[in-house]
Amino acid sequence: MNYDVAVIGGGASGLACAVRLTEKSELKIVVIDAGERLGKKLSATGNGQGNISNTDLSPEHYFGGGAYLAQKIACNDPYACTRLFDCILTADEKGRIYPAGRQASSLSDCLIRKLKGKADIIQGVKVTDMERGFKLTLSDGTKLFARFIAFCVGGKAQKQYKTDGSSYALVSRFGHKVTRLFPSLVQVKTQTKYIKSLKGIRADCNASAVVGGKKIKTVRGDVIFTDYGVSGNAIFSLSPYITDKTDSVISLEFLPDVSEEDIVRNFERRKNAGCATGELLSGSLHNQLGRAVISRAETEDKIIQTLKNFTLSVEGTLGFDYAQVTRGGIDISGVKDNLESKFIDNLFFAGEVLDVDGDCGGYNLQWAFTSGMTVAEEIIKRT
Repeated sequence: MNYDVAVIGGGASGLACAVRLTEKSELKIVVIDAGERLGKKLSATGNGQGNISNTDLSPEHYFGGGAYLAQKIACNDPYACTRLFDCILTADEKGRIYPAGRQASSLSDCLIRKLKGKADIIQGVKVTDMERGFKLTLSDGTKLFARFIAFCVGGKAQKQYKTDGSSYALVSRFGHKVTRLFPSLVQVKTQTKYIKSLKGIRADCNASAVVGGKKIKTVRGDVIFTDYGVSGNAIFSLSPYITDKTDSVISLEFLPDVSEEDIVRNFERRKNAGCATGELLSGSLHNQLGRAVISRAETEDKIIQTLKNFTLSVEGTLGFDYAQVTRGGIDISGVKDNLESKFIDNLFFAGEVLDVDGDCGGYNLQWAFTSGMTVAEEIIKRT
């Protein structure tokens, strides 16, 4: 079978590319995806609510060798990707953009609906070989030919969505290299000596990533204590800053809205009322968390210091199976600013497969959608 464009990968970037191609051209398109359903990972994004972008698109939210491309492609208009959808979208107090119905699967449904009857869709098979030309061999033995390739296979994170990192090899024969890969937006393993009694407890605090003794990022949010370390939205937001680093520490500031002076006065009132040292934080924090802070402080004069700087040495993460995105990918040195390969004409890349990743909060989907749309526009220019 011959096609104008083969979109390899039916995730966010692949769907965005295919939809834009069908909307603005008469090209013959095929979308090939290893999963049984297109957009399966998209349907789970934002805890199932569909956080697709953010009103704050300042460049510092992007990482990797291709961060400059994200600045160029993804940071111009926070609502650029919303034009792909026909539902009402709203932004919350943190700037996160969602469908008003807060249902991520509705986003996938919308994109799939737009492709029906306009593009061929092949699901449940992988591309196992790609030759110049482009001649594609699928895992079921099918062979296809295409003039253009949109390589949108994702990264290595969450292999349950058929993204295990094996597809990078398809373009290595053309000279493309892959940077070192790390899991990102992921739970963090830490020392557990001081938190063994805290499993399942959630705390609203300031969480900071400290690397080499220097504080490099602070976020406010929930931290959930586990048997391996810490989780929660604050930890997911910090993970991009430590996943590829050594000598990392997470510092937790409890009661971030209460000054040290007010805490001292509260302690004095409690002691005057006969409160034992071990219970000075009861009611102010979860009782078990308060006792853990006091126990670690050892002496009363160190309680506030420990409360405001409860440190946990980082020992790793839960890995790619639990990560939302991949840090690293196709080396940008082999990719043009229009996302075309420098080594072979008409081969384009979009989304997580490239060495670009973003903060938690809609940044990775904004990159996926806008890079997919960019590839579509570049292909249309050539036809």
